[in-house]
Amino acid sequence: MKKILLIAALTAPFLTGCVIAVSDGDADTHWTGGSSKSWQKVHKDNRDKIAALALDSSYQVVINHLKTPNFTELLKKNDDVYQVLFYATHSIHSDGKTSKDECTPLVFKNDKLIGVGETIYRSLASH
Repeated sequence: MKKILLIAALTAPFLTGCVIAVSDGDADTHWTGGSSKSWQKVHKDNRDKIAALALDSSYQVVINHLKTPNFTELLKKNDDVYQVLFYATHSIHSDGKTSKDECTPLVFKNDKLIGVGETIYRSLASH
């Protein structure tokens, strides 16, 4: 019995563990799927990147710059193809979900950026 207690006492330190949590101080990690960016930072980054875009930028350049949009739309009218990318830029609802009215639309015609914002998006929808 003493041998078993002695073995248990000697091996116990090796059977215990320690968990270390590392954080960069950003508590809101659930919004971006585990990323350390808060939704406020994502919105600001999107606004900054959108403001730096030039008209006639290609669709692929914009995708590479801004990454995956929150929403997309695709439309063919006559011989023209219109693509609309929606990026979250401002929060309206406090429900933790992003909706189109919280996004800025980027409108492409035949793979070239022709406009940014609700005005160009509405004019496309009204034609």
